[in-house]
Amino acid sequence: MPKVPDSIRNLVLPGLGLSLQECWEWLYNFLSEQRVQRKVVLVIVSIALLLDNMLYMVIVPIIPDYLRKLGAWTTHLEGGDKQKYNFYNARNYTNSSGNYLVNDTQVRYRMIHQVVVYEGEEAGIGLLFASKALVQLMINPFSGMIIDRVGYDKPLTFGLIVMFLSTAIFAVGQSYGLLFFARGLQGVGSAFADTSGLAMIADTYTEEAERTKALGIALAFISFGCLVAPPFGGTLYQFAGKQVPFIILAFVSLFDAVMLRIVMQPIKDQRKERGVEHQVGTPIWRLFMDPYILCCAGALVMANVSLAFLEPTISVWMMDTMTVENWQMGMIWLPSFFPHVAGVVVTVKLAKSHPSYQWLVATIGLAMEGISCIFLPFSTNYWMVMLPICSICFGIALIDTALLPLLGHLVDTRYVSVYGSIYAIADISYSMAYAFGPMIAGSIVSSIGFVGLNMIIAVSNLLYCPLIFTLKNVHHYKPFEEDQQIKVNTGAPPGGSMQTYTMQDGQQVAGDVKNHMEFARLAADNQKPENYGTYESYEMQPADGAGASGGVNGNVSDRNPFRQQQMGNFHYDQ
Repeated sequence: MPKVPDSIRNLVLPGLGLSLQECWEWLYNFLSEQRVQRKVVLVIVSIALLLDNMLYMVIVPIIPDYLRKLGAWTTHLEGGDKQKYNFYNARNYTNSSGNYLVNDTQVRYRMIHQVVVYEGEEAGIGLLFASKALVQLMINPFSGMIIDRVGYDKPLTFGLIVMFLSTAIFAVGQSYGLLFFARGLQGVGSAFADTSGLAMIADTYTEEAERTKALGIALAFISFGCLVAPPFGGTLYQFAGKQVPFIILAFVSLFDAVMLRIVMQPIKDQRKERGVEHQVGTPIWRLFMDPYILCCAGALVMANVSLAFLEPTISVWMMDTMTVENWQMGMIWLPSFFPHVAGVVVTVKLAKSHPSYQWLVATIGLAMEGISCIFLPFSTNYWMVMLPICSICFGIALIDTALLPLLGHLVDTRYVSVYGSIYAIADISYSMAYAFGPMIAGSIVSSIGFVGLNMIIAVSNLLYCPLIFTLKNVHHYKPFEEDQQIKVNTGAPPGGSMQTYTMQDGQQVAGDVKNHMEFARLAADNQKPENYGTYESYEMQPADGAGASGGVNGNVSDRNPFRQQQMGNFHYDQ
């Protein structure tokens, strides 16, 4: 138990009849079971992702109306119809003969049905929405590097604490500048919480089917956070005020951080007892140079472009074209939670039965998004808007659930199985969409309208679909059995003395061993040694005294064509 005074340790809890020390020992032993650890880690990470996405989306129905009430924008009237009316003016006059009344009738004109224009509203709201993702985009390369060096739990705790602070500022902020600062601060917390959370799941669930299922559950929480936050925030904002939804989210974030510190204590103690050393991950710049990882990152960007463009603009479009309440603008996103979860379930089942076809699932999802955006701006009422939004969210679920586990698979097969940098790249992909999307969307709506915005989204999504076909071969290769062998990929030369063996028909050839260069010289002289034959392969094996565990001082043979492209001087094709 952490260092606390004995008086507190021995404090007996009423109803349980146990002291705090005994309760801690029971909890510690319970959390020491690996099965429990895996489930609790998944719950904690899922809550963290839920909170981050709820905080991101909860402002969608709140901020536009709140900033209008604050008077943050300069307004003027536009449009309307010219109406003719009679103006009656009755005046009393007094003279020597007494009082008399004079009626004066004038014909006047007035404008009706005029629209109030809030100058710079689209761009201002878009910049506020984008500030979180812009900051997150700048922090992500550093957060991935830090996570690879120090582990997953400390960055996740730091991210949750920063999210708590930003949410508290949202609750008390009463100016555009303060809300902008809180939004940027949330980006710092998200860069650490999101990346370390996804990396922790990938590190905890190493088997591919289990990892896909666990990441699918995490994505379901992300979906739930994104889609339930607008009705949650809109309803509480209308009936309880702006502060209430942010205060609730702030304390849940703090609770999750405390729970994480309690859970990680037995896990860290077990790793210390086993002498588990932290591996050095592959630099993020090297991962960015991988064409398969780059294709996945681009697909994740395109998958989130639709929501990133629609979130800051659809509320204003609905207010201008439909008669809707604040809670309705938030509720428009809630039904899409169910198709999103359905998309996660479908992808997880397909990944289990057809793991090599995840690229096709992602392609179908991106195409569905593009087609849905074509129909969205032609919806004429509140209920019709729900249908294309549900279809968009189903497509996003297909893409995310298919590609996030695929990123982990690419790291396992081509690099070191440390996941901070690879999921920092995934987070960068999301951040790019949400950083530039809202700013660009506001300008596009101002220039060519909401219909033009949706046509641009649709065309860009459909044009990217053929590029995902390049991922169809990535499941043909399996990870190394020994992780130490992956050190070759970092460029570190193997140590120890090396000896070459010649293999024929699966057996080592006895006698005077010659390498491939010596065989070439003998062939040029038309000579054949006694052990000459058709050799199958040349492998570098450790001589006596060299390391037997593989890696730097051991077996550096590599039959994976992916790594043969990257091994430099250690390039041994069969």
